[in-house]
Parts: sequence; C-alpha cells; structure tokens
Amino acid sequence: MLGEAMDAKGTLTNDWNKAVDDAAAVGTKYMVCAYLLDPERGNLDQYKATAEKFNKAAEVCKKAGIQFCYHNHDFEFEAQDGKYPFDVLLEHTDKNLVKFELDLYWTNKANQDALALFNRYPGRFPLWHVKDMDKTPAKNITEVGNGSIDFKKIFANAKQAGLDFFFVEQDICPGDPFDSISQSITYLKKNLI
Repeated sequence: MLGEAMDAKGTLTNDWNKAVDDAAAVGTKYMVCAYLLDPERGNLDQYKATAEKFNKAAEVCKKAGIQFCYHNHDFEFEAQDGKYPFDVLLEHTDKNLVKFELDLYWTNKANQDALALFNRYPGRFPLWHVKDMDKTPAKNITEVGNGSIDFKKIFANAKQAGLDFFFVEQDICPGDPFDSISQSITYLKKNLI
C-alpha cells in the first residue's frame, strides 16, 4: 500500500526514509509494496505515477542495500485501453531498481502466463509466492500440487525469471493451516527442489 489512503508513517509517501533505515538496521534484503488499495489504482496514468513513486522509493532502498519490489494480484491484469496495468508498472519502472514479487496464483487466476512474463521481462521476478489454484470453476486457492498450476514448468524457468526466494503461501485453507502448508512443502521438496 502506498499509504496515501491512510496517511500512515513508514509508507512510500510518508517517512519512507525512516522505514528503509529501520529495515536496513535489521538486515532486510527486500522491501515489498504488497498491495494497492482501490483509491491508489485508477487509470493507466495513475499507474504510471505509481511507477514513478516506486522508482523513487527504490532509489532510497538501493542506497541502503535493499531491493524494492511490488507484489501483484489479479487486478493489475484488468485491461485498460488494451493494456494491462501490470505491464505499465513493469515498463515505467527502472529494471535495475524495481523488481517484482510474482504471485503465481493471482497471475494464473488472471489467465496470465508466468513464462511469457519471464520472457518479456527477464530477471525482474526475484521473489515468488507459490500457491496453487484448484480445478473448480471458482479457481480457489489450494495446496501446492493439488491444483492446476504447472509448477514444474515455472520452476524450470527460475533462472530466466531471476528467482532468488520463493514463499509457500496459502491465504485460505480447507482445514488446519499447518496441514496445508506441510502438504505444499512436501510436494515442493519431492517434485521441484
């Protein structure tokens, strides 16, 4: 969240230097803008302005030895004037300053191909959120390996993406969250890493 909607301290628009200093003090390697609130979205020009804010925030991060990233959801893939806001963010941010934490579930839910993104923007995706999409019409979140996402093909292209770290994430679990995360990790260890 950029922070404009809440006017909170330690956001991209309010006392960002302090937030970066605090993160650097504890050895943080990445700082991620995790979400854009509805008022922070808008038309493509607003996304271009957001990209410029990301560039400025990333400059501060770089001076502190931290990589700035943005985490996607599916709303960045709702086309406007024939263009996706996600592409606007990628094209209007400095590829050496701003990277992306690609959420593989939201990317797939929006009918996007992670491999096509890796081809168009190589090296821009050092962080991934790994969660699967079930095979129902609702396309709900499920444990890794239980759904429809072809993780073997995605992980085979990790180098092109620029992958540094991936995180198993499951926003919603059918039962005990520890059972879900264990199932996902077991699948990853057995099949992908």
